[in-house]
Parts: sequence; structure tokens; C-alpha cells
Amino acid sequence: MEMDGKAVRKAKCGLCPHGCLIEPEGRGLCRVRVNVGGKLRSVTYGRPCAINVDPIEKKPLLHFLPGTDILSIATVGCNLRCLNCQNWEISQGLPEEIPAHELAPADLPALAARHHTPSVAYTYTEPLVFYEYTRDCCRAARQEGLRNVLVTAAYINPAPLRALAPLVDAANVDIKAMSETFYGDVCGATLAPVLKAICVMRDAGVHLEITNLVIPTLNDSERMLRDLAVWVRGELGAETPLHFSRFFPKHRMTHLPPTPPATLLLARDLARAEGLKHVYVGNVEVEGGEDTCCAGCGRTLIRRRQYSVLSNEIADGKCPKCGYAAKGVWN
Repeated sequence: MEMDGKAVRKAKCGLCPHGCLIEPEGRGLCRVRVNVGGKLRSVTYGRPCAINVDPIEKKPLLHFLPGTDILSIATVGCNLRCLNCQNWEISQGLPEEIPAHELAPADLPALAARHHTPSVAYTYTEPLVFYEYTRDCCRAARQEGLRNVLVTAAYINPAPLRALAPLVDAANVDIKAMSETFYGDVCGATLAPVLKAICVMRDAGVHLEITNLVIPTLNDSERMLRDLAVWVRGELGAETPLHFSRFFPKHRMTHLPPTPPATLLLARDLARAEGLKHVYVGNVEVEGGEDTCCAGCGRTLIRRRQYSVLSNEIADGKCPKCGYAAKGVWN
């Protein structure tokens, strides 16, 4: 193929481990990175398909600015193919088929100010496939004193993540399962790069919380749940928040039932037995399931219900009873 008398080459994408070799005018597995004239273009730049204000607890982040709202944006696209995706209409859609807003990075801080949000989340789909837009929004937000949050599956190569991480204040990373087989069969991806990416963010000082969606029969074995807890404790520390979230039938996985609450409570017990101090149960109402307790004395520091903070006793980042410093970003 030629364009203006010059051969147009395939373009190699180095953003994520898929390493797509993209034909002229073709697109990568994420659907949003396109070979235009031999150069890759992110066709969703400045065109978010979702703009919302959420409680930060919905991300979920429970140790980062609790009780505040967060401006949340997303564009179309994802580099995973999770059969259970809850936002599949936009994550698996084509940019040209889904309505979008116009929002330049420079306009993001003013939008956050109008909604009185101290932070911005890049969320809903996969913010790392709209990498350039996420990066430029993070820069604009940081210049105005806003905090940046990634809600991500972290399927990205180390080099671009290392360039982005200094602009990121917090991330909730979805570890799908401690199983390469699960990642291959359910997500169309691999586990090892995800674990590496989490460590890159850890080394950059990003506040990290981990989520695991517990899917009946697929990743709910005691061994998988224990393996996850052991990895989190060993690589990220015993006080890293770990969220076990309830699965509901979605997308191409409507044949499975919702996760029994008892399974989530078992997962919590197993993780606590492996030494984790802050283990939460989400997507289901369980008494105390999202309360934060002191890692020193066990006192309940923050009480929550359905993304709302009912009470918060943390003072200057510490437990008022024993003075233990609570791990997190509290103001």
C-alpha cells in the first residue's frame, strides 16, 4: 500500500504486552489505537464517553480521601476481553459508534472545580489504553492541585507506566485471579505483566488498593484466594487494602450465579489469616464489610454503608485510641 507515493508500514504498538502489529488503517486489540499513515493515533483523545461524579468509595478506594467525591472520566476501549465485564458496552465498543463528549485536558480542572471534587479518576473502561489522554489530563490536574486516580487492570508495559506513575496519586488495580489460565481463558491476557505493573506503581509511591472480583467456580478456590493474599502481603505489605467484590452475571457470563456472600466472607477470613490487616467485602451489604479498623488495636476507625461514610475517627492520620498511624491518604 502507498500513500502520497510512500509505502505505508505496519505500526508496532509498545504500550501493552499484546504488542499489536497494526496494519495500515487498522486498529489494535484495544480498538482505539489506529495506524494512520504508518503512525499510531489514539482516536479517543479528548473524547470521553463517560463523565460522572462518584463517591470515591465506589472506585473502590477506602484509604484515600474517604468521604469525598471524585470526578470520573472514561473513553471507549480496553485491551482485555473479560467475559464478565460490567461496562462491556463501552469497553468493547468501537469509538465511532458510541457518543462522546469533548473535553480537552486543559479544561478538566475547571470541571472538577465546578463539582467540588479534589481528585480525578480515570476509570470505567481501561485508562491505560487512552494513555496519552490520561497522561495529559493527569498533568493538567496535578498543576491545579488535584489528585489523580487510576482504576485499572494494569495490563501495560513497564516503560510507559514508569513515565505515567509520577503523575498518579492512587490506583485501584483489579487482579482478576492468581492464575495464568484464568487470564487467558476469561480475559484474553496474561497475569505476569499485571503483577509487574503493580510493583512499578508501588516503587513510584502510588497509593495502591487491590480488587478481586470473586466469580463462582472460576477463581473462588481457597488456593487462589490464599495465593492472592500471600502475594499482596509479600509484595505490597500487610496493610495494603484488599477488596473482594461480588460478581453478578454480565456480558458473556450470564450462566453463572452471583457470588454467595458466604464465599466473600470466607475470602476475607483467608486473607486475614494470611496476615492482611485491611480486607473488605464489596458489591454486597455485609455488616462491617467496608469498615476500616486500626491495624494496631482493632478499633473501628471508619464506618461505611453503601459508599457513604457514617463516621470517621482518624485524627492526623492516626488511631485516636492507640496512636497507630493508619496507612492511607486521609486529607
